[in-house]
Amino acid sequence: MKKSTIIISIIDILTIIVLFIIYGPIPNFRDWFITTALKTGHHQYFANVLYSDKIIIETLKNNVITEFDSDTDASDINFDNDSKNQYDSIYEQQILERDKDALYKLIEINEKDYSGYLVAIYDSSNIDLVTSKYIKSGGQTLDALSKDYDALVAINASGFVVNDKVLSPAGTTIQDGKIVSIGSSNVHGGGLIGFNKDGVLVLTTKSAEDAIKDGIVDAMSFGPFLIVNGKSAEVSGNGGWGYANRTSIAQRKDGIVLFLVIDGRGANGSAGISIKDMISLFEKYGAYNAANLDGGGSSTLTINHEIINEPRGYNYTGPRYLPNAWILRK
Repeated sequence: MKKSTIIISIIDILTIIVLFIIYGPIPNFRDWFITTALKTGHHQYFANVLYSDKIIIETLKNNVITEFDSDTDASDINFDNDSKNQYDSIYEQQILERDKDALYKLIEINEKDYSGYLVAIYDSSNIDLVTSKYIKSGGQTLDALSKDYDALVAINASGFVVNDKVLSPAGTTIQDGKIVSIGSSNVHGGGLIGFNKDGVLVLTTKSAEDAIKDGIVDAMSFGPFLIVNGKSAEVSGNGGWGYANRTSIAQRKDGIVLFLVIDGRGANGSAGISIKDMISLFEKYGAYNAANLDGGGSSTLTINHEIINEPRGYNYTGPRYLPNAWILRK
C-alpha cells in the first residue's frame, strides 16, 4: 500500500512539473515549442495539440522579426580581403587567415547549443545558382547535384513544392539573368536573394523583372533577411522561427561570401539555431548583408561532392531531394 502511494505521488509530482513547464508563467518552453512546430514542413499541428489558438497567436506576437524597408546597396562592397598580420577578433582571424591561393575555407562552428559549418568563399564571381537536371522527376540530393555541376562547395537554396513528382522551387528563381520560375518573391518575409554581375550579394523586395534590370544574374526567393547594409534585423523573442537546422548566406563588406549550415534535431548533438542566434553569429563573422535560406531537413553542405554535415528531418536522417543549390564552381 505504501509502495503504491509513493509511486502515485511521484507520478503526481512529475505531472505537475510537466504542466508547469508547458502552461506555467515562464514562456521559454512555450515559445520554443510553438515557433519551432509552426515552421516545420508537415508538423504544424504539434502546436495545436498542447495549446489553444489564443496562446499560439499571443506567442507569435511576442516572437517576430521586423522586415527591412530598404534593399542592399551594392556600392558598399569593396572586395578588399587580403590576409593580414593582426586581427580584431578570433572570428576575423578564422576568416582572413588562409593559404594565398585558397578559394574557400571550412570553419567548424561549435557553440553551447548548436554546431555546424561556415564556409568562407574568397571570390564570389565563381558562385552560381544551379537547378537539378532531374527537377521534373523529384530533384536530387545535394551531393548528386554537386557532382553534376562539378562544384567545390554547395549548399541548398530554395524551398520547394511537390506536384505529381515535379519538384518546383518555392517562389521565383533567376538564372543567368533570366526568369526560370515565377512565384511570389516574398517567401517567409524575405524577397529575392542573389548575386549581380560583379559578385555582390543582393537582397531585394523588387520584382524579378526590376531585379534583372538592376543587374542581378542569379537569385531565388526566401527569407527573412537577417542583415541589410550592416544593420541587423530587429528581433523579438526568438524571431518566430523556433530552433532548427538552418542554411543561410551572407557577404562581408570586403566581398567574402559566407555559407552557413547549422545542424539540428539532435544531429551531431545540435539542437538547432534560432534566427536571433544566427544573426548574432553572422555579426561575429563580420557579415554586412545576410539572409536565411531553406532549412530543416533540407539544410545540407557538400565539399567536393561529399556531405559534410548531418541532414536530419523529424522522422528520417539523410539528404533530402532538392530543386536547386548555391555552388562554388571549380
